[in-house]
Amino acid sequence: MLRFLSLKFGRLYRCLKFLLVLGLFVVLLVNTHSLFASFQRNELTDRRFIGLNKCPACFGTSWCRKFMNGQVSFETWGRLRFLDFFNVKNVHFAQYGEPREGTRRIVLKRLGSNQELAEIDQKICKRATGRPRCDLVQAAYKTEFARLNGDVRLLTPEVVEGWSDLVHCPSQRLLDRVVRRYAETKDSGSFLLKNLKDTERMQLLMTLAFNPEPLVLQSFPSDEGWPFAKYLGACGRMVAVNYVGEELWSYYNAPWGQRVDLARQLMDIAEQLTNNDFDFALYLLDVSFDNFAVGPRDGKVIVVDAENVIVADKRLIRQNKPESYDIWYESRFEDCDKEACLSFSKDILCSRVTVDHNYYAVCQNLLSRYATWRGTTGGLLHDPPEDVAKDGQLEALLDECTRPKKHYGRFQAAKELREYLTQLSNNAR
Repeated sequence: MLRFLSLKFGRLYRCLKFLLVLGLFVVLLVNTHSLFASFQRNELTDRRFIGLNKCPACFGTSWCRKFMNGQVSFETWGRLRFLDFFNVKNVHFAQYGEPREGTRRIVLKRLGSNQELAEIDQKICKRATGRPRCDLVQAAYKTEFARLNGDVRLLTPEVVEGWSDLVHCPSQRLLDRVVRRYAETKDSGSFLLKNLKDTERMQLLMTLAFNPEPLVLQSFPSDEGWPFAKYLGACGRMVAVNYVGEELWSYYNAPWGQRVDLARQLMDIAEQLTNNDFDFALYLLDVSFDNFAVGPRDGKVIVVDAENVIVADKRLIRQNKPESYDIWYESRFEDCDKEACLSFSKDILCSRVTVDHNYYAVCQNLLSRYATWRGTTGGLLHDPPEDVAKDGQLEALLDECTRPKKHYGRFQAAKELREYLTQLSNNAR
């Protein structure tokens, strides 16, 4: 009986597999003309495709000349629109060319799924007209994005607080930095909001509310040593950033010495974003193998998804002295059935000077045996060499960094783990 059932299910599986392949062949056959057309035309010169027709309800226009001149084009498979069904995050690889510099790979982002972009359009229309559909360009001038006209001197915390993670608890110092470094204006360098054109102000606020990742990249640029991908520009609802390399997940089974070096860099990133000379603490709320990438030449680890980053101004916290502001805060470890989950309180992150969140996030979701991703467990430092495993120090430090047993144990464990990984990295060379 069991043999009969296994044969029956085997035939059924082969039949379904054949039908699937046949269905894909029919789809390709029916769309042969459109497929050839997709390869021939550059859709990135189409105003509607890149969302330029929706400005000022868009992310900027600084790269529009490059888009319209055909200097930006999708890579081969990115030109097939039916594959967008599988590209939920709306992240595309493209080639960007300059006459004297040749071409190079870049990343294009719509900063949200098609559904999320449609929802922001509906919100704009409802606030302006009460209806879910409208003339978006006209409606944008009747929303909160147009509230700050040329008479408003500064972008202030009370206007944008809570709009997104970046401004969950904004200080005036942070907002001045955001405006001064705003790249979607020709007159950048001034923290005065009134120096921006009306459309530029609206685009800045739209970005701040919908997905502030471009503003994080601009405010904390890679050129100044921050561990983020380099922001290049925007046109309509398409943002261009520098291509870093393969995602961290691609290195999960890399040689031990390379994984140790990557782990050391991840802990260095956690330290830099927590303690730096600018007194801004940048807390990563979404830490997974997909949100980091590694440079193919220098092996440098970079954060490539900065949408969910809280920026707390330590100077403001010391000045306002909220309750328990000077008591060190330990993030609480919690078992979770999902991948890459973290436990945190945004309000606490915004009200304490000393917080271990970034160490906790990197250790739990990337390095330790508790890290789970795509059905695997063990973290980036899985299966250490026999001498390292026998020593036991690495496992002990990772456990204390993830699930501390001592009071304030994670702070000390993170420090010692960075030192130990540096030592292991040097020995592996």
